[in-house]
Order: sequence, then C-alpha cells, then structure tokens
Amino acid sequence: MKKIFNLFDLKQKVNYPTEILSGLTVALALVPEAVAFAMIAKLSPLVGLYAAFVMGLVTSILGGRPGMISGATGAVAIVIAALAVSHGPEYVFATVILAGLIQILAGVFKLGKFMRLVPQPVIFGFVNGLAVIIFMAQLGQFKNDSGDWLSGMPLYMNLGLVLITMFIIWGLPKLTKVFPSSLAGILAVFGLVAVFGIDTKTVGDIASIEGGFPPFHIPDVPFDMEMLKLIFPYALIMAGVGLIESLLTLNIVDEITQTRGRGNKEAVAQGTANILSGMFSGMGGCAMIGQSLINISSGARARLSGIVAAVMLLVFIMFGAGIIEQLPMAALTGVMIMVAIGTFEWASLRTFRRMPKSDVFVMVLVTLITVFLHNLALAVLVGVIISALVFAWDNAKRIRARKHIDENGVKHYEIYGPLFFGSVSVFNEKFDVKNDPDEVIIDFAESRVVDQSAIEALNKLTERYQKEGKTIHLKHLSEDCRRLLNNADKLIDVNVMEDPTYKVVVDKV
Repeated sequence: MKKIFNLFDLKQKVNYPTEILSGLTVALALVPEAVAFAMIAKLSPLVGLYAAFVMGLVTSILGGRPGMISGATGAVAIVIAALAVSHGPEYVFATVILAGLIQILAGVFKLGKFMRLVPQPVIFGFVNGLAVIIFMAQLGQFKNDSGDWLSGMPLYMNLGLVLITMFIIWGLPKLTKVFPSSLAGILAVFGLVAVFGIDTKTVGDIASIEGGFPPFHIPDVPFDMEMLKLIFPYALIMAGVGLIESLLTLNIVDEITQTRGRGNKEAVAQGTANILSGMFSGMGGCAMIGQSLINISSGARARLSGIVAAVMLLVFIMFGAGIIEQLPMAALTGVMIMVAIGTFEWASLRTFRRMPKSDVFVMVLVTLITVFLHNLALAVLVGVIISALVFAWDNAKRIRARKHIDENGVKHYEIYGPLFFGSVSVFNEKFDVKNDPDEVIIDFAESRVVDQSAIEALNKLTERYQKEGKTIHLKHLSEDCRRLLNNADKLIDVNVMEDPTYKVVVDKV
C-alpha cells in the first residue's frame, strides 16, 4: 500500500484543486493537438486521441518527471506519416511497439545521462525552434476551409477572441493563482461565444472526437524478417526523436521547477507507454513541451495532474464529445500562443553580444533546422556535433609545454592542456628531438592523455627519441595510458603520484 501511495506522490503534500484543474486544462488543450497530429500522420483522429490518453496516463504514473505531460506529437507524426500512407495503420502500431522496446533498452542501459552532453546553445535553439513551430501552427486558425486568410469581420472576431484569451492568461495570475488562467481563458471565451451566438470555428469543425475505450489488439502484421526490416528504421528514428524531445523537455521542466527529474526512468516510462499505445490503437508519442508548460504554469507539480488530464481526455472521447466539439478554436489558439511566448528563451536574444560567435551560430542553426525541417533529432544532433568540433578546436590550441634544463643536464617538458586527436599535431611541434640532451623527462601532471590518438602520438614520440639513442621518461601518466603504451617499463617513471581518477556523474535509474 505504501508503494501505491508513493506512486501517486501521496507521500508528498499535493494541492489537489490545483492538480485537478491543471489536468482539466491540459486535457482541453490536448484535444486539437492530438487530432491535428493524427491528421499529419495520415491516421484517424481517434488514433491520435488514444495515443494521447495512453501516453499521458502511463508516463504520469511511471515517469521520472512529475508534472510533465506526454501524448501524440508532431515530431513522431512526421516520422510515421510515410509508413502510414504506404502500409496502413497496423504497421504503424507495430512500429510504435518496437520503438517502445528500444526506448526501454535505452533506459535500462542508462543512456539518458548522455543528454547532459547537449550544450546550452543547442537547448536554446531547440526550445526557440519549438516555440516558433507552436506559434506557426496556430496561424492555420486564421484561414478558412479553402486555405485562404480570413478577412473583414471573421478575422477581427477570431483575432478578438484570441486576444481576450491571451489577456486573461496574462492578467489573471496577477490577481489570483487559485484558478488556472488558461482554463479561465478557455471557459470565458466559450461563454462569450455561447451567449452571443458568435459564429467561429470550433473543435468539431476539425474532426469528431467521439469514440469508445481504446480497443486492445495485437497489430495485424506478418511477424517475419521482412516486416521487421521494414519497420525497424522507422522505429529507431521514432525512439530517438521521442527520447530526445522527452529528455530535453524534462530538463526544461527541471529548470523551471528547480527540481531534478530522472532521465533513465523517464526513458523506460516512455517506452512502456509506446508499447501500450501500439497495443491500444494509438500512434505513440513522447513528452509535449507545450502541454507540459501549460501544466507547470498552472501550478501543477505532482503526478496527479497528468493522470487527471489523461482520464478527462478519455471521458471527453467517450461521454463529452458533443460539448468539447463546441469549444472555440480561438480560445485554444490563444492558450497555445501564450505557450509559444512562454517557451521562447527571450534571454538568449539578450546574450547574443556576450555569447561566443560559435554558440550563437549553433543556437541559430538548431532553431532553423527545427523550424524548417521539423526534425528535432537532426537539429539536436547537428548542434551537438558542431559544438563538439568547436570545443575540440579550441582545446587543440591550448596545449602548451614549459621547457627547462636542470642542473644535471636533463631537459624537462611540462605539458599543460589535454592531449587528444585535435592537439596531437601541436603537441609534436613542441619537441626538438635531435637537439635535446641525452635524457628527457615529459611531465603530464597538468595534462590529460585522452584518447587513442594521443597514445599513438606518445608511442611515435618515444620511438623518435629511441632512434636518436636518448632516454625518455614519461611522468604522471594514468594507469590506462601505461597499459596502452608500448615499452612502458622502459619509458615511464613509476615512482610518481598517480593521476586522479576521472569519474562521470551518472543519473539515477
């Protein structure tokens, strides 16, 4: 029983009214998003709604970040759209299940810790790109059914309702935080439209959300190698995109709440949710930064809000479709525009002049890739690679050698800075093998031999000194370097202090 209480955070002090109202707000915001993403994936709207329900419920209960919301997302929809068109939804369900298995393995092997290698400029670019995508997605509400921009009174009316929603979301927290401002904005605009009979686009104009409980079934696909070869690339990309977006969202929520989530636990939860989503006719998904920020900004901090959101979404599908379909899209548009404004890292613009040019370039590039290619995994991967190359280049120039000859005629080279593949050529230029005395000491007390390229550079350097008939001592090398160096016994002075042990801080399960 105690474990059950801990599971729902009942051991902590939970603000139940806030959690319940926040969950209701999120549920309302999930409806049009899930429908839209299902359409992007060329699937039935209910497939997106079922995915939002299963993903939201499972990750809220099992996830590593209380308060974070998961559901059907655009990033996943883009990945599986081509598969849905060419082979149908059953193959999509199988892909979602396989992607879930991959994500569970990532969590079990604790790969979530590698998200700490994502530099801050990449996170800024990722977040800013998502903010722009969220904002641009709302512009479609200002177009008619034929795709043309609204004009005249319909435009002014729609814009007015959006602005009223945004004003309530902005202003209500200044008066009271008892009631979520997003939910207040939605209800206020809903009331205005109902009382005055305003003709505006509603949720029902997009698609019907009426349905039953998600049907359980095993995907109707042939279980053979041909099927696996077909779906594996999609599953691998989906798993990667889902983990990247989920773990980055987790980091963002951590920063806002000044708490720390558990990345590996979240990876297992995302995988479990995707497996169940595929078995319950859902398109799968991952963490949703927009809905997570709605939840957090409404004051939710526990798992209860996510559970309420998922359950209420199912209630809407099964019993409340008629009411929910009458919600004005203008109200939900206003909510999502405020989310976009809140998501954008405005501070990143103010630091342009103080940031290194390489960081500015990475941030802008990641933003552009996110916005124009809608490929979050590629955007983050490119950003990390460029940042790593810049880091390697900067450190390659920092290796130095202080030289002196002692009273015994022995020449000392005191190395400063990391020795790795990027600094090997500069390192080799520091030595004058032909003109050095017969005995040379190279001291690595202030350096670190990082990789195999550095080991090979030391091997070649010692060979050069040996060919000249000179004695060389390598001091303060770590034990791993000693094992890898050829002729180590002859070259390494063992009566010196060992290098410190370098440990990587790992995430909890």
